[in-house]
Amino acid sequence: MQNIFIKRIYEPAAESDGFRVLIDRLWPRGMTKENARIDLWMKEIAPSVGLRKWFNHDPQKWQQFQHEYFTELTHQPSVKDLAALIHKHKIVTLLYAAKDEQYNHALVLQHFLQTLPK
Repeated sequence: MQNIFIKRIYEPAAESDGFRVLIDRLWPRGMTKENARIDLWMKEIAPSVGLRKWFNHDPQKWQQFQHEYFTELTHQPSVKDLAALIHKHKIVTLLYAAKDEQYNHALVLQHFLQTLPK
């Protein structure tokens, strides 16, 4: 699945984004629905509240967070729905609100989806 991209929701939407999926559990602060230009909001694909709060974008917890989130994703029924959307659309962009572009759940989800069998 090479057609999966990630982008901060606060960056301007572009035609090249393809099908835009918001993957945060909470609606992004200060973002209107019109400006978000999302095609789908998949709250349930985000890390659990407990895992998100524990991680808190702490780089020292990154390795453990990736492992824990991968485990959550293996038991998340909506992964099949997202995988089906990815197969249906040429390009899918996963949208996230986190300020940290290096340590965020979108990176983990993108990697997880790329490891799924075709």
